[in-house]
Amino acid sequence: MSTTVDRPRRRISRQARHQAISGWLFALPFVLLFCLVFIAPIVVSVIEGFHRNLPKGGGLFGGGELVRTFVGWQNFQEVAANPAFWAGVGRVMLFGAFQIPIMIGAALLLALLLDSYLVRRPGLWRLAYFLPFAVPGLVAAILWRFLYQPTLSPFAGALPFDLFGENIILASMANMTTWTYTGYNMLIFLAALQAIPGELYEAARIDGASGWRITTRIKIPLVRGAALLAVLLSIIGTIQLFNEPAVLQHVATWMPQDYTPMMMAYNTAYGALTPGGPGPASAVTILMALVAGVLAFVYAMIQRKVD
Repeated sequence: MSTTVDRPRRRISRQARHQAISGWLFALPFVLLFCLVFIAPIVVSVIEGFHRNLPKGGGLFGGGELVRTFVGWQNFQEVAANPAFWAGVGRVMLFGAFQIPIMIGAALLLALLLDSYLVRRPGLWRLAYFLPFAVPGLVAAILWRFLYQPTLSPFAGALPFDLFGENIILASMANMTTWTYTGYNMLIFLAALQAIPGELYEAARIDGASGWRITTRIKIPLVRGAALLAVLLSIIGTIQLFNEPAVLQHVATWMPQDYTPMMMAYNTAYGALTPGGPGPASAVTILMALVAGVLAFVYAMIQRKVD
């Protein structure tokens, strides 16, 4: 009796083992590429953060070739004590404080319009809203740089202020970022809206709910998860702000090379800032990642308490 029962169990266990092995084999290319392009650079960056290229050898000024030397926490301590780093963090936080709500609000509004019956051919409009994201970030930044120049732009010359001014340039960059990423975030909201069961809408209409009440009482509350994802991605992207200030710097010559943390990391890696090299630059990027992680965690906790 036991042998007849054990045979199906063995057959099931073999089948489950075969499915597990097949699943891991299908996932193996992704796992290898993920480790190669994501995990490995992080590990290398962390290791480099504890090293610095220092001159070794004789000479009056300590001449000789640069040698990769272990310096412990020195790189991190110098970055953490550098006022320019925290000034850059403050700029991108100010940038995100007004840019992210505007972008997320616009993306939600567009998604609600496309999910309603007010728009004909929603597929065409969805593609049109998403197209700015398909433009490479550097190309988009160069395009906006020309549009901001009064001698070339059809509208910049009529404005009473300089779009490259110190008090305006964050808003100029915010406009560029909003134009690029609103369509991307719209797709996140639209996917969440289309996942809402249609039975909820039918029940609300039977109860006499108007379209406005369905939107405010059903649609918007049920896309909070998508909003959390969109805001978290936006926070991480804000800390990494680079293309826009790097391109505008060619016109706004007053802008320092450490205007944002990402610019500081880039210029440090290529020796434009002191100390330079991959070690100090890696320390900047790691501290950037920690700041982004803390901001994302704080927002997630606040959102959880609100819910």
